[in-house]
Formats: sequence, C-alpha cells, structure tokens
Amino acid sequence: MPGVFVELMKRVPSFQFLLHAYIRLLAVLMLFAGLNYWSVILGASLIDGFLFENVGIQVQSTVVCFAILDLVTAIGLWLLSSWGTVMWLFRSLAQVVMYSVFPMVFGRSPGEVVFYISAIALYLVLLYLAEREERA
Repeated sequence: MPGVFVELMKRVPSFQFLLHAYIRLLAVLMLFAGLNYWSVILGASLIDGFLFENVGIQVQSTVVCFAILDLVTAIGLWLLSSWGTVMWLFRSLAQVVMYSVFPMVFGRSPGEVVFYISAIALYLVLLYLAEREERA
C-alpha cells in the first residue's frame, strides 16, 4: 500500500508548476478584461446602460487606465515576470478599493471584490507552497 501512495505522489504536479499555470490563467483573464474595457471605449459594450461618452470623467479615466493596464499586465503574467505579478496585484487591489471605498462613483460589485481577494489569497498560498517545496 505505501508503494501505491509513493507512485501517486510522483504523478502530482509540483507547486511551482501549479503556480505557473495559475499565473498563466490569470494572464488569460486579464487579456479578456482588457479587451472588455476596450470594447466599452469603442462603443461595443455599455457601462451600466450608458455609452462611454455619457459617463462621468472619473469612470472614463478609470476605464482607459484599466484598458491599458490589463493588457500590459496580461503580457507580464504570461511571461511569468515579476513585474507582471506586481502589476496584477496593483490592479487587483485597485479594483477592490474602487468598488469598496468609492461605491458612489463606481458602484458596488461585491462579486468582483470577493473574486480579487480570493485570487490574491490563492496566489499567496501557491507562492508559499512553491517556495517551501523549492527549499526542501
């Protein structure tokens, strides 16, 4: 029986592999998020039922900022570079602050806040496990 467990553990991917796969998944999500913001700018999508030109300057500047930031972040994450991870953490925390501290301007989005906090927590857990595995 112990031999079966050892063989099974050899087939389990390393935490470093899982961390890299998770970061690449985040890169794909950031790519789609960035393209979504660009569709808003170009008029293919609406913001709460309004065209991009008809929303406040605060929302417009935020949409433009995230349209650029998300695509650059996606590239950095896909390349597994440290600056990509830092940009992702920055933009994720910016989204959390945006929806929780400034709900009068940007509205409330508890689903996004929970998603970003959970994504950051999962990243930190995988990073810790990968570092612990590397030291062992």
